[in-house]
Amino acid sequence: MKLDFSPVFAGWTDLLHGALVTVEVTAAALLLSCAIGLLIGIGRLSRTRPIVYGFCTVYLTFFRGTPLLVQLFLLFFGLPQFGITLPAFVCGMLGLGLYSAAYVSEVVRGAIHSVDRGQMEAARSIGMSSAQAMRAIILPQAVVRMIPPLGNEFIALIKNSALVSLLTIDDLMHEGEKIISVSYRSLEVYLVIALMYLCMTQATTYLLHRAERRLRAGGMVQ
Repeated sequence: MKLDFSPVFAGWTDLLHGALVTVEVTAAALLLSCAIGLLIGIGRLSRTRPIVYGFCTVYLTFFRGTPLLVQLFLLFFGLPQFGITLPAFVCGMLGLGLYSAAYVSEVVRGAIHSVDRGQMEAARSIGMSSAQAMRAIILPQAVVRMIPPLGNEFIALIKNSALVSLLTIDDLMHEGEKIISVSYRSLEVYLVIALMYLCMTQATTYLLHRAERRLRAGGMVQ
């Protein structure tokens, strides 16, 4: 069997555009997942507030217990049944972000639990509220401990973003499928797509390692 990458070279600009869209939807989903994951993670620590704890537990159970593809389809095909029609990009970003937030929340909760309990007690003893102690004492130390597991989640998010192509978003996978539909060179196209995803995940790994080293060098964690 002879490989022919000429269709890939002919559609190179389309693949680059798709890669850019993949980065955009992943970055937007990443910001959303970090924001919601932080809230859900802290909410799961609020056992003294049963409503908050219960809501966070239900959120976690649903998004971790159902397939991401089903969640994306619920947003894209389900919401219009209620008169809510969102652009495909927004549905993809929301679906990825809400799904990833469930896993980020557990990373946040675990990192906060890993900080010595005595530090919260010491902060409260000098007059800080729980919220002030969490913001000024606990979270800065927990952030560095979150980076390695968060890195794994961010890489998974990049790979999971391939599913948004099913919502007609012109991401990397969707652009590759369009090239295949006219060239019938699926092996060559998928090989190049895999290589491009590999480059994105490796770049993310590198940036996360650099961020972790800088935070540790800054003395944010002992």
